Amino acid sequence: MLNEVKVIICGKEYKLKTAETPNYIYNLARSLESKINAMIESGNGISPYSASIMVSLGLMDDINKANEHLDSLRDEAKNYVDEAGKARIELEAANKEIEVLKSKIEQLENIVKLKELKNTIHD
Repeated sequence: MLNEVKVIICGKEYKLKTAETPNYIYNLARSLESKINAMIESGNGISPYSASIMVSLGLMDDINKANEHLDSLRDEAKNYVDEAGKARIELEAANKEIEVLKSKIEQLENIVKLKELKNTIHD
């Protein structure tokens, strides 16, 4: 269900329909207005419109950098999963080899016992 939320940013009212909670949208609006006002108050005689554009560009830059970082983290996680998968396969192969070697040791021990038994019988 969509919520209808009214916010005022730089003296202008905006009506939004969103799935987000009103408090979330109010917090976004306050944060945006704060950034715009800080830009306006920087003393460069910048208009609210120009300040909005500059703030938007800064926020887009933040989003792009966050997405790049997220992609990097995803790649790292994928590499870790791949390495873990390879390690699991190597572990399974090593365990199978251990079982084969245990079986060969058992066979050799039986052969030794048989030879010892033959030697005791012939002596």
